[in-house]
Amino acid sequence: MKDLDLKKFDVRTDLALEAKELAEKPGTGPIPGIQSNTEEEDGITVTMLHVQNEQGSQAIGRMVGHYVTIEVPGLRDGDTKLQDRVTTKFAQHFEAFLQRLQIPKTARVLIVGLGNWNVTPDALGPLVVENIMVTRHFFELMPDQVAPGYRPVSAVAPGVLGITGIESSEIVQGIVDRSKPDLIIAIDALASKALERVNTTIQIADTGIHPGSGIGNKRKGLTKEILGVPVIAIGVPTVVYASTIVNNTFELMRNHLEAQKGDTNQIFGLLNQMEDNERLQLVREVLSPIGHDLLVTPKEVDEFIEDIANIIASGLNASLHEAVDSSNVAAYTH
Repeated sequence: MKDLDLKKFDVRTDLALEAKELAEKPGTGPIPGIQSNTEEEDGITVTMLHVQNEQGSQAIGRMVGHYVTIEVPGLRDGDTKLQDRVTTKFAQHFEAFLQRLQIPKTARVLIVGLGNWNVTPDALGPLVVENIMVTRHFFELMPDQVAPGYRPVSAVAPGVLGITGIESSEIVQGIVDRSKPDLIIAIDALASKALERVNTTIQIADTGIHPGSGIGNKRKGLTKEILGVPVIAIGVPTVVYASTIVNNTFELMRNHLEAQKGDTNQIFGLLNQMEDNERLQLVREVLSPIGHDLLVTPKEVDEFIEDIANIIASGLNASLHEAVDSSNVAAYTH
């Protein structure tokens, strides 16, 4: 197995933080070209990751840019006070992206909610759009009546290729050509390598987004290079591959048995000698021919997706409109 090309069997994840974790080797120190800082406060862990150059980009397979990952395991408990704190934290970090990109307070913003509203784990984008405060029409029709502290914001959920027959990027390109936004915010569902991060993690990135990346689709992306406008991507992992779960379960079983009995070679034998990628390859070779390398999401996904969509919408409303108080918006969307 040492001579096999294992690239196609790499753990599938859309989170830059997880890509960095996979690229790190014990005892080798920081990855060149990657700057990372993690803060934890009252159950909210924030990791700020900067891919500084091409060396760092190649090391973790992510574009040069800034990534912020907000992890909140407690979101599974439905604690509304925690959700409000996450909304505030998200708004703070999103505002930092606006400042870094030098987006003025009067900039026109287009919010794009990617995904299929008929499939719950893929409905994050459309659900966020439902709760966004859209104001562009007021600026167009009655600009003299718009109160201070607001900016022109429009929002669209373009659907998916299977519903519309049109690539999401083509629809967005047409809207951009006509409405001339200064910034695009694209929201999409992602895939994670860890079930505990599903529906409890938010990633913000200034590198754009690729529709369908969470399920392995290669679609034309929404990036500044393609659209000619800065794109901030917001993603939440809502699915994980079955093969990844099986592989992680093996690791948990081995660690548990090592703690209980010490030596696990008698039980796991050759599996103990395999690298993680090799073991994942074996799992996929077993599952794929029978169609069992499924995309998995928690059974409570309906409630989780509503909650995290409300958090993102509330944070965006507060970040984009100075006149909006984040606590009031959070209370409105719950």
